[in-house]
Amino acid sequence: MVRIAPSILSADFMRLGEEIRAAESAGVDMLHLDIMDGHFVPNITIGPFVVEAIRKITGLPLDVHLMIEDPDRYIKDFIAAGCDFLTVHLESCVHLHRSVHWIKDSGVKAGVSINPATPIWSLDNIISDVDNVLIMSVNPGFGGQSFIPQALGKIRMLKGMVMERGLSVYIEVDGGIKYENAKDVADAGAEILVMGSAFFNAQDYRILTSKLRERLNGK
Repeated sequence: MVRIAPSILSADFMRLGEEIRAAESAGVDMLHLDIMDGHFVPNITIGPFVVEAIRKITGLPLDVHLMIEDPDRYIKDFIAAGCDFLTVHLESCVHLHRSVHWIKDSGVKAGVSINPATPIWSLDNIISDVDNVLIMSVNPGFGGQSFIPQALGKIRMLKGMVMERGLSVYIEVDGGIKYENAKDVADAGAEILVMGSAFFNAQDYRILTSKLRERLNGK
């Protein structure tokens, strides 16, 4: 089953609690939380205190994506805040293997993300250690960007690598995913679809989620 993960980066932060409850009522599978520091990416978003507040109001799995420099400084804080998945960027980790196992040893699913220009082969020596790989299909930093078509080839390559090695690794994709291209992304091998503006700009979250399920199941 393909999982739908709305990114709260595109939610109305004046009504964040309401937005989260509405997404949960619509039947989504998890929530994606983008953490940006203004250094690794050109934007600043939220920190562990907001993640902790969100944890208190929803039972959905929290998928926290650290788009920050030196993520080791904050791994402990985000784990304590209550995340279920914690993803770091290959490009920002000096000792990626150590960071991944720190997360896993804390009982949280550990993920690695790669930017659009980072090749799939760069995951060769870490993929067997992670629970999920997050392929960025836009350059990270801002919501509302257009999907980079070359990401489909990367998803297929990653799927092939996972299957060839017999691994149990979720393939997650973030950036420019909408109703019109969601099936193409899933057919390429994605198992978690992160949706930002396409989800939170919808008039009815429940209808959108239902239509996405039908499209992804080929009905």
